[in-house]
Amino acid sequence: MELLNVLKRLRQRPQGKIILLVFDGLGGLPREAGGPTELGAARRPNLDAVARDGVCGLLDNVLPGLTPGSGPAHLSLFGYDPLVFDIGRGLLGALGIGFPIRPGDLAVRVNFCTVDPKTGFVTDRRAGRIPTETNEKLVAMLNARVKIPGCEVFVRTEKEHRACLVFRAEGLYDGITETDPQSTGKEPPRAVAATDARSEKAAAIVAEFGRQAAAILKDFHPANNLLMRGYARFEKIPLLTETYDMRFAAIATYPMYRGVANLVGMDILPDAGDTMESEFACLERHYAEYDFFFVHIKKTDSYGEDGNWDAKVHVIEEADKLIPRARALNPAVLCVTADHSTPCVLKMHSWHPVPVAIASKYERPDGVQEFTERSCASGGLGRMRGIHLMPILVANALGLEKYGA
Repeated sequence: MELLNVLKRLRQRPQGKIILLVFDGLGGLPREAGGPTELGAARRPNLDAVARDGVCGLLDNVLPGLTPGSGPAHLSLFGYDPLVFDIGRGLLGALGIGFPIRPGDLAVRVNFCTVDPKTGFVTDRRAGRIPTETNEKLVAMLNARVKIPGCEVFVRTEKEHRACLVFRAEGLYDGITETDPQSTGKEPPRAVAATDARSEKAAAIVAEFGRQAAAILKDFHPANNLLMRGYARFEKIPLLTETYDMRFAAIATYPMYRGVANLVGMDILPDAGDTMESEFACLERHYAEYDFFFVHIKKTDSYGEDGNWDAKVHVIEEADKLIPRARALNPAVLCVTADHSTPCVLKMHSWHPVPVAIASKYERPDGVQEFTERSCASGGLGRMRGIHLMPILVANALGLEKYGA
């Protein structure tokens, strides 16, 4: 909060536009000793050009050694300390789909999953990434059949295997254990329990929902159960538009990322489409309307979690071909980075810092020639916390006054 208050006092109208391009899960690891990461293996001449023209470094979007979730990582990139603003992913998903959430509502992230009917163990945490249409049918069934006295229950489709769950009643708090075991073939969905006394009512409601949902879904393979995590009681936070004298827009295809952008005060552009090409076309259409654009690329993370090395490399290469379209808009600042690492060899988020490159006429090129984790490690930004990125971007657009006399 202290940094946000300082920045708010220094705000002034910027003299140029900012594009922040975030590759979800971009960071990786070599699949063999001495080899390249996924980013290092990709053909990326345009990303390399951004690195050569600007200043580079590495970001820790929580703290060194801590593996960021997507929500905390994006909050960090937007300048909010995730250790202070501890916001569950369920709330971000609800905001991302435009759910009319109210103060005091409890939002939960849901994954449809596959459970072995013999052992009860979770065998697929994403139910084979079921089509969104299947998700919608399951959600309709849950909305029609789940009944919890004294509590309104809303289940909403996000995308593929993801759904959003909102409970509405008095006195709901989010100190609740998650049911997702974060592994497959080893254990069933975990039991729900309160982690503090004030969350006992909510934990009982969540547990009852899980019991009813499991009974309803048990015959619908592969989505024959669900996992719940990312509990969040809705409370407002300071907006970017209050901190900076700028208009902010978000271009993202997945609800969770639209949700975190919505939470911090960005306008969600409705015509982003479902592809990287459509996202860049949306950027071009709306470029005159805003000062700051957050553009999110999702598939690098999806393929990292799947362990699909070739597909992750291919997405990086396809995105690289679109970089000239952003540069042709002549922004004052173009920043390329990631929220977290998702190495294919781990098939999950990891604690490794992510590369960042900032191209601006007011930055000092540092001699870095390639946009890779290894090259960016020697860049002029060094290794810094992600919460410090936003002030640097705004400063390069001349959007901050001098601090002190």
